[in-house]
Amino acid sequence: MSNFLIQGLYVAAVIGLAVFGLHRYFLLWLHWRHRGNAAEPQGHFEEVPVVTVQLPVFNERHVVERLLRAAAALDYPRDRLEIQLLDDSTDDTPVVVAPIIEELRADGADIKHIRRADRVGYKAGALAVGVSCARGEFIAVFDADFVPEPDFLRRSVHYFTDPTVGMVQCRWGHINRGYSLLSRVQAILLDGHFLVEQEARFRAGRFFNFNGTAGVWRTEAIEDAGGWQHDTLTEDLDLSYRAQLRGWHFVFDSRLVVPAELPVEMNAYKTQQHRWAKGSIQTARKLLPQIWRSRIHFRQKVEATFHLTSNICYLFMLMPSLLALPLLPLRHSVFGIEAVLLYGASFVLATLSVVAFYRVVGRESGEPVGWAWSAVLMSVGIGLSFNNARAVIEALVGNVSGFERTPKYRIESTLDRWRHKAYAGSRGRYRYVEVALGAYFSVAIGFALECAYWGAIPFLLFFGLGFAYVGICSVQESRGAARHSSMAAMATGP
Repeated sequence: MSNFLIQGLYVAAVIGLAVFGLHRYFLLWLHWRHRGNAAEPQGHFEEVPVVTVQLPVFNERHVVERLLRAAAALDYPRDRLEIQLLDDSTDDTPVVVAPIIEELRADGADIKHIRRADRVGYKAGALAVGVSCARGEFIAVFDADFVPEPDFLRRSVHYFTDPTVGMVQCRWGHINRGYSLLSRVQAILLDGHFLVEQEARFRAGRFFNFNGTAGVWRTEAIEDAGGWQHDTLTEDLDLSYRAQLRGWHFVFDSRLVVPAELPVEMNAYKTQQHRWAKGSIQTARKLLPQIWRSRIHFRQKVEATFHLTSNICYLFMLMPSLLALPLLPLRHSVFGIEAVLLYGASFVLATLSVVAFYRVVGRESGEPVGWAWSAVLMSVGIGLSFNNARAVIEALVGNVSGFERTPKYRIESTLDRWRHKAYAGSRGRYRYVEVALGAYFSVAIGFALECAYWGAIPFLLFFGLGFAYVGICSVQESRGAARHSSMAAMATGP
């Protein structure tokens, strides 16, 4: 590879990161500029409407009881509350829930246990089946790892007194925030999405999305937008944009928090992130042409473009990683003073924007995020860049894949354990790639030390630790899962 090509690819990646970093500053400005536009219902229903609560599950034996009991405990008139357990499970989950449903029905709950002969469309398909037979004028959706508070519907349903409101999204809480470094990182990242990104887009009148759970839809809005579709892996993002293009308004209420369980396995987290990254690019390919042809405001089109393509950043993260070693000898020849200006600007736009962003997140959440945690977040993000960049490439080339669920284990405190529970055993197929990249950066650090490239060492260490953390966690979990599977096979016998 020629020096010119190496330098060109690196500069392109740096510029890409700088552009998305500038957009991150823009979101912070929107958040500050519109900080007074809090969500408030326009009125209150004198008689609350019928609501259908949909609970889509697939092999959720550990958490399905918690989910069902939380749904049945919603403080809402029983004659106006329908609960649908959309159960596509292939394990013993249906057996586990049968007595629970019978008990809750005896207590007056209207619960329908809906089973399908196949999993066509995965979650989107299950939701579509539920909508077709729902009696509610509004539909609330909760994934298996969520635990809505009893007052959820009474606090959210009154937004629909405005006939133009099609969906109300609420903020995710974190039941097991302090369980591990991984859960802490996820909690901060999700707080950033909800407390800054979603809040800024909503208050500034930009499009934002239903997050697949912890929200309420107007049934008419779902149907008017074309219903649930499964040609992307992010059916929630897809439907959200289609509905808003049809003129429906969305509401985000950050004060209404629904607790949820964060993934505790690195491989499970990587699977979730891969699905989200691939699905967002699939949605961008599907809807961006329609968005730019529509008559919505130009600023909404621009923000929609940044929103739907934001995961391309992982390609821009991965590229400098792969080029780190060949770039070291070229450090003095990369365009001279122009390079200093370029890298300085990219540092301010890309790196410092992350620090500024999560300082605001820490202030909003009440959990301060200082320099150390910002460094951890960026390092883990780099460690995930191969996994997520692969998802982006798959979406760009049109590769189709199935919906892979994120296993849940009912982890509610640091005393809970998951390694020997059912579903433990997700094995990242590319888990050794991150380990190899961590080793690659060890070589790069050794080379930098030998050649006295002192300024490069902190950055190489930063990248290497991220890949090593993600890779080693993935390999350890996979080996533990393999041992558990072998022991279980021996215990059951032939």
